[in-house]
Amino acid sequence: MAVKVAVPRETRPGERRVALAPAALRQFEKLGVELLMQKGAGLESGFDDADYKGVTLVDSEEELLGQADVVLKVQPPTEKEVGMMREGTVVMGYMTPHEGDSRIKELCKRKITSLSMELVPRISRAQSIDALSSQGAISGYKAVLIAAERSPRFFPMLTTAAGTIRPSKVLVIGAGVAGLQAIATARRLGAQVNAYDVRSATAEQVESLGAKFVDTGVKAEGEGGYARELTAEEKKKQAEVLADYIAASHAVITTAAIPGRPAPKIIDKATVERMGRGAVIVDLAAETGGNCELTQAGKDVDHNGVLIVGPKNVPSSVAIHASEMYSRNLYNLLTLLIKDGELHLNWDDQVIADSCLTHGGEVKHGPTRERLEGEKS
Repeated sequence: MAVKVAVPRETRPGERRVALAPAALRQFEKLGVELLMQKGAGLESGFDDADYKGVTLVDSEEELLGQADVVLKVQPPTEKEVGMMREGTVVMGYMTPHEGDSRIKELCKRKITSLSMELVPRISRAQSIDALSSQGAISGYKAVLIAAERSPRFFPMLTTAAGTIRPSKVLVIGAGVAGLQAIATARRLGAQVNAYDVRSATAEQVESLGAKFVDTGVKAEGEGGYARELTAEEKKKQAEVLADYIAASHAVITTAAIPGRPAPKIIDKATVERMGRGAVIVDLAAETGGNCELTQAGKDVDHNGVLIVGPKNVPSSVAIHASEMYSRNLYNLLTLLIKDGELHLNWDDQVIADSCLTHGGEVKHGPTRERLEGEKS
């Protein structure tokens, strides 16, 4: 029998993405799997049930999950959803391994194999699976549009009969995927762009996009393509140099994040108070505490005329393309699990091994396992 791959409707408030977009159907069909989907799962993403040709539509979530061999998700499965899955089911999606301990324990109890998109190793072979990158690109793009929409200034330089309008000064903090996309988008809109990252190796990428790289003298290359945590002295030096650039900017996009940890504080209240009225900060790290001291997730904060925007789940606001990109990430991961039409977990494969959160009743991800064991002691 063909492997049954099921896609339930996302239930978390505000989540508009779906784990399977119609554009990816042809790729999934090549694997020889049987696709099942809960009715209406794609509606919030802009896809009608009729768009899913060849997919078996199922009325209830319980009926769907009860027959699935593989479950594709965007947000982590709830404990209720986990309880509907058969023992040995493979679930793929965001798993937020740094939180939701009761859910993780339920995954172990039900002996569910969970593959976390956050844990996909950042190696060349896994680039097509890297959902953090695909969704991060969307966040960077949308952050600039949010800043441009909220700003009382034009972004590009304009020469008019009423005089010349000088371009807005935009500062992008963090030159990962989100930051680079923000730089490119701000440049397309005609802004004058500066950018900063603690990883000095990103300077060439920043400059290739037409932005000026801010050199603070602090270097913090870390493992897996992420920045390491700075020392107190490094943070002070970084803050002093950046504060001058922030104060002179009309719009600031912050993207600095460390997976599983609170976002590093980069902009303090005093620096915000040096900014001009009408300046905008869009903090993409809002959901993990924010890069700005004044950020509130899901809210706009007006501080002395400076607007600090703390958007949540930004990729969901571009649901059609976000779903299409995410579907391809899941498909590329699934290709590693399907061999000759059957489900096969090769633990010698680094991508599978590193991405695994739970399997066979055990927590396989080291940091998560240590945290849970620490709670028992």
